[in-house]
Amino acid sequence: MKNISLYLFAVIALFGASCTNQGFKKTKSGLMYKITSDGKGQPAKKGEFLKLNVIEKIRDSVILDTKTSMPAYIRVDSSRGDYSPGEIFGLLRKGDSAVVVQLADTLARKYGQLPPFIKKKDKITIIFKVVEVFPTEEAVTADRNKEVEKEKEAAVSMRPAEIKAVEEYLASNKINAEKTAKGTYVLVKSVGEGPQADSGMQVSVRYTGKAFPSGKVFESNVPGAEGNKGNNEPLKFVIGTGAMIQGMDDGVRKFKKGGKGTLYVPAFLAYDQQPGPSRKPFENLIFEIEVIDVTTAPAAPTGPMMPNMPQQGNPQQH
Repeated sequence: MKNISLYLFAVIALFGASCTNQGFKKTKSGLMYKITSDGKGQPAKKGEFLKLNVIEKIRDSVILDTKTSMPAYIRVDSSRGDYSPGEIFGLLRKGDSAVVVQLADTLARKYGQLPPFIKKKDKITIIFKVVEVFPTEEAVTADRNKEVEKEKEAAVSMRPAEIKAVEEYLASNKINAEKTAKGTYVLVKSVGEGPQADSGMQVSVRYTGKAFPSGKVFESNVPGAEGNKGNNEPLKFVIGTGAMIQGMDDGVRKFKKGGKGTLYVPAFLAYDQQPGPSRKPFENLIFEIEVIDVTTAPAAPTGPMMPNMPQQGNPQQH
């Protein structure tokens, strides 16, 4: 591609800087950060809202990239010195780029046990691009609604090649899967009993991820199963929060506690143009799942921004 956006150049520059820590400052809590700004305009005030494009990275894996999903909207508040990105939000202007580096061992000391995919010596790099600054929550709601409409319009096209590949696979293998409104194909082997998995509920899931169409296992959290790399804990997430790839979030809604089935996920509901588990873009995926539990969602954490496991941008965690 001949034309590369200024945003991409900024990301490359900031990622490069994060590897050496050159030019970084520290907050009172020890959080490393660097801001690239033209200095025009006033920094966001307390009570205003930042519209952000966000990239999170651990080691060589990008675990979140809002350029392929909804942007983040975050309220600027007084810094609590809590070793979180919120410490620098009051320094940012529209158009600014910033990078924050969190050390995993520091996070563990401050907030306890980390998700198993984060190692003690890891650095968590979070890059922000300030798209807009809004004065009120009403303005945020109006803009978010516009973004939602854009997503709906994109969903209408639903990448015909991806859908065709899944449908041909299901037909040739005589698999009678149901297509959801969003586009996930779900084979329900057992619905389960008890609470229904739905928006706002927390689910605990055993899963085995497979490449499409080969069926080769790339990851599992089922004890003793092929692809299990020592992670025997059920995957817990709150439905509808954007913590999971859309296909997983969408597909589990067909089940209750104890339900079992298979999800056939077109790429646009997985990692889209980002490399998937097989390191290829536009990769369809298969998940064998069992919903171990469905419970009321816990209270939202008050700690630092942390990468949930697994997110849309993390092809190693699903």
